[in-house]
Amino acid sequence: MYKYLLALLLLSAPATLLAQDVEFSKDRFGNDKDGLKAALKEIKLGDESYDLDPPRYEQALPHYLAAQKFNPNNAQLNFKIGESYLHSGFKPRALEYLQKAYQLNPDVDPRIHYALGRGLHLNGKWDEAIAEYKRATPATGTKNTAAFTQDIQKKIRECENGRKLAAKPNRVFIDNAGPGVNSPYPEYGPVITADESVILFTSRRPGSTGDQKDPETGGFMEDIYTSTRTTKGSWVDARNLGEGVNTEGHDATVGLSPDGQRLLVYMEDNGGDLHEANLRGAEWRKPQKLGSRINTRSHESSAAYTPDGRSLYFVTDKEGGLGQRDIYKVEMEGRGPAQNLGSVINTQYGEEGVFLHPDGKTMYFSSEGHNSMGGYDIFKSVYENGKWSQPENLGWPINTPDDDVFFVISASGRHGYYSSFRDDGLGSKDIYQITFLGPEKPPVLSQEDQLLASRVQPVKETLLAPPVAIVAAQVTILKGIVTDEASKQPIEATIDVVDNSLNQTIASFQSNEQSGRYLVSLPSGVNYGIVVRKDGYLFHSENFDLPAKAAYSEVVKDIALKKLDVGVKVVLNNIFFDFDKATLRKESTNELERLQKLLVETPALRLEISGHTDNVGKAEYNKDLSQRRAKAVVDYLVAKGIDKSRLTFAGYGDTQPVASNASKTGRQLNRRTEFKVTGK
Repeated sequence: MYKYLLALLLLSAPATLLAQDVEFSKDRFGNDKDGLKAALKEIKLGDESYDLDPPRYEQALPHYLAAQKFNPNNAQLNFKIGESYLHSGFKPRALEYLQKAYQLNPDVDPRIHYALGRGLHLNGKWDEAIAEYKRATPATGTKNTAAFTQDIQKKIRECENGRKLAAKPNRVFIDNAGPGVNSPYPEYGPVITADESVILFTSRRPGSTGDQKDPETGGFMEDIYTSTRTTKGSWVDARNLGEGVNTEGHDATVGLSPDGQRLLVYMEDNGGDLHEANLRGAEWRKPQKLGSRINTRSHESSAAYTPDGRSLYFVTDKEGGLGQRDIYKVEMEGRGPAQNLGSVINTQYGEEGVFLHPDGKTMYFSSEGHNSMGGYDIFKSVYENGKWSQPENLGWPINTPDDDVFFVISASGRHGYYSSFRDDGLGSKDIYQITFLGPEKPPVLSQEDQLLASRVQPVKETLLAPPVAIVAAQVTILKGIVTDEASKQPIEATIDVVDNSLNQTIASFQSNEQSGRYLVSLPSGVNYGIVVRKDGYLFHSENFDLPAKAAYSEVVKDIALKKLDVGVKVVLNNIFFDFDKATLRKESTNELERLQKLLVETPALRLEISGHTDNVGKAEYNKDLSQRRAKAVVDYLVAKGIDKSRLTFAGYGDTQPVASNASKTGRQLNRRTEFKVTGK
């Protein structure tokens, strides 16, 4: 009977009463002296890294784990493993070791409740974490108890934020980018072209330039790699950018222009500075340090181009900011100082990882402030009516209780990219693709829940997420290849983007000199004139009049430039007339001035200006209207000083169509003004 009662007591006793804190001693492990000796050696090696100032937790961790295999029931060792995990890339793993340390010895360390709070927090156990934070007390010898109290209060607020955000998760898929990009080593800092065709990222894998290891972390030095997307959506095996960009030190991706021709690079000089590299053909040129209006003696860590490439948003911890790290904006070719984005964006804590969407108005960044659920969370803000909107947390599961930084998103708004430690990783931090409001997952038919033996019949349920509309970005991506019309060979040309309403060139880009490829980002709400030009060729123009609410679209337009020769015709796509009249609209000014400049620079050039219509209406009327419109262009040029003898005009009505009049698109192409070279 006594043994039976004792067994009942033991079965009902709390686990904390049963657990024993087992020391590494000969008394406990006298039968395995070699194993004890090896375990003690591992602990000593771990302590050498753990006791450094600052501690090198990740170097200590494998030694502690080796010793823990020999003796899993030592409270102090489990606490050190838990603390080391809290400072590693796999922070959530800390919890099981911290809980075991507390189970073995509730007084294992004065910091145990704070550490338990962190472990629970990082695993999304919000209420339990709050309870532990409230039990936490400053460690012995802590001088600034006020700072400790503020930290605890912030952690509790983060848990409260996390509880709210996790209760309404965003509908996203988060998928590993795959072995083309990721390796068993750390990958992070992804940057992409606007159309997601190219990705560049930072990796600390073998084969880095110089093949050196960081003496502080023991990992390989950072290098920049690139990959391209296949037609099936996967990434080809990444390649190192080579010595043109990478050095023997740390080189990290920071930002990429939408067309992928300009790269922002972080290097560890002068406290950490930003540099810019340019793609010439297939090779990247050596990065050049950005000016003193951006780089200071402080730490400049991340940056992003505006779609027109004329301004830069960047992060620095220089003096005079609102918090630990702030976001600033600067005109790259200007002279004025960088401007702090202000208190709507910047907080008393750190901001990091700034990225501007190709729509030119939506900014993504990471912050430790606002309503973060822990560490850095990713936020979105939109610039409208001269001010930034209140930052919006991207929510769960995109954001986690750990740091979520360096997020970028495609022009379509469909896919985002960032790095994370996850269970499906290839070994360390990996790059992941986030699909927002993607296609429905297939329904799980006849799912049976037979876990409860008391149920007479299993529960059968068809699971199907409700359809959600995809929110389209308000931007158009224009891309293609510029070639010589005669040789068909790619050429490097300048692509000017003109705001026709303002008669201003708002951006200029270059097509790639080797591939001829170009990509231009056109935010909605502007009447754009696109002008492609190169010395020795006649210019080519396109028009994109995008309403303010125009949804995302991707237009592929290959452009063949023509050399100046008699008989060559060029359509003037940015000459506009009032409806059913021959009155030139002001939006035509830039195109007319470009034509005038061509005539001034080529004194022997003679042109015929011709007008054309579709086949709607009477042919006789259309011919008269087209002739009057052609004459209006000639009259403008003569008024600007061009000799009248160099110009003729003609109206062809609907007699020279370039497309079928059976469709709206075809009729629009047929309504045009063009010039033909009649002499040179």
